[in-house]
Amino acid sequence: MHKDPLALLPEILLLLGAVVTLLTGSFLPRRRQWAARAAAAAALAVSLTAAAVLAPGEDRTVYAGTYALDGATDAARVIVPAAALAVLALASGRVRGDRRETEFCVLVLLGSLGAVLLAGASDLLLLAVAYLLASIPLYALAGWGRDARGAEAALKLYLLGVLLGITMLLGTAVLYGLGGATDYAALADGLAGAPGAALAVGTVALLAGPLFKAGAVPAHFWVPDAASGATVPAAAFLTTVPKVGALIALYRVLTVLPEQVIDWRMLLAAVAVATMTLGNLAAFAQTDPLRLLGYSTISQAGYVLMTLAVAERVGALRSLLLYLAAYAATNLGAFAVAAALPHLRTLAAYRGLGRRRPWLAAALTVCLLGLVGTPPTAVFMGKLTVFSATWDGGMAWLVVIAAVNTLASLFYYLRWIAPALSIRRPGPPPQGAGPSDGDGEQREATAAAAEPERWAAGTAIAAASATLVLGAGAGWALGLLSDTLVR
Repeated sequence: MHKDPLALLPEILLLLGAVVTLLTGSFLPRRRQWAARAAAAAALAVSLTAAAVLAPGEDRTVYAGTYALDGATDAARVIVPAAALAVLALASGRVRGDRRETEFCVLVLLGSLGAVLLAGASDLLLLAVAYLLASIPLYALAGWGRDARGAEAALKLYLLGVLLGITMLLGTAVLYGLGGATDYAALADGLAGAPGAALAVGTVALLAGPLFKAGAVPAHFWVPDAASGATVPAAAFLTTVPKVGALIALYRVLTVLPEQVIDWRMLLAAVAVATMTLGNLAAFAQTDPLRLLGYSTISQAGYVLMTLAVAERVGALRSLLLYLAAYAATNLGAFAVAAALPHLRTLAAYRGLGRRRPWLAAALTVCLLGLVGTPPTAVFMGKLTVFSATWDGGMAWLVVIAAVNTLASLFYYLRWIAPALSIRRPGPPPQGAGPSDGDGEQREATAAAAEPERWAAGTAIAAASATLVLGAGAGWALGLLSDTLVR
């Protein structure tokens, strides 16, 4: 069936939610903008529920084969709204009472809709439209705080996004010219006899857009600036939700390309190695927690890209989906801790957190060790399945490099965990320290003693609990995930 509106019910609910949220906020005074935030949360919850109800349905494509309804789309429909709900929760303290509170919620809904459409796109033209919908709200989110750092982050994100978006459109045109179609089913047949050089150019250009959304090398430059320059809730959204749609979209595109014409697997393996290695090495010297998390998200994209290098191998898609769900919960938990303690802007400022706020320190420890891949967290199970699929796909060397990178990443995560779990109180200024040094110590002590934002703290604890629960139930979760795509 080419037209089936109810099949797109989760996406329609996200769109209607954005409209209702915008209209609600437009007619309410600033002190009552919470109603718009409640409408946005309700839309995400209803969309998530609809996705869960529709998930057991038959795998198929709708609207002339342009949109796929299969296990990958079902997973994105669940992961994205759940992650967006967590972002709204951790953002409550920051956006409450702000005159742009409604704008933030609408942008989150539209960005989430774009990510879901990216994941389900089975046509090059829909992929391009979904890329725009998933990108334009992010430019506004990065600069939502209306400060100098946010403006710089938004500008860098916008310029790189536009450049790589145009590059992706160029790749779309080249592949359309070579394959004679834009829907993936016909394109797969049309590209079988395409010239290798032209196909390579079109492929590299097309992949530029999704790689930008995923924060992978060489389109990663915006990530650390956006993570540290945007508001913490916006940074949490920027580094989590777009990755889900982009990486699933990449997986779909790669299964269309003929291996006998272009060796795209080695290309993706090289990108994965560069991404995880550069992200880890750049994170070593960071003292800003948000910038450290920005580079961490780059390295995490490298691990996920391993599944793309062995796309269509048994277990590869399920390992990708499990890792995305695990990463979303764990990464949002780490950002939620930063949102709960917005005045702690250096790793050293977290010293003694375990004594003052033991629950927050525990959540931070679980999430950071989870990002390393420590059992029994969800990311550990995600990495285990990713490494197994990659090994079975004949790329044992890639698994070895990823394992070395995982061990190396432990260093910079421990640089944050160690002061947080330290029992020593910040000492007095050293002898001979100038007035500015003493003032800095005093400001740090004052910030450390400040009460955490309740909603963000609750979100951090909930996310840390979720990553433990998902890790323990990974076998059950894998059983729910599908390993097939339709086109």
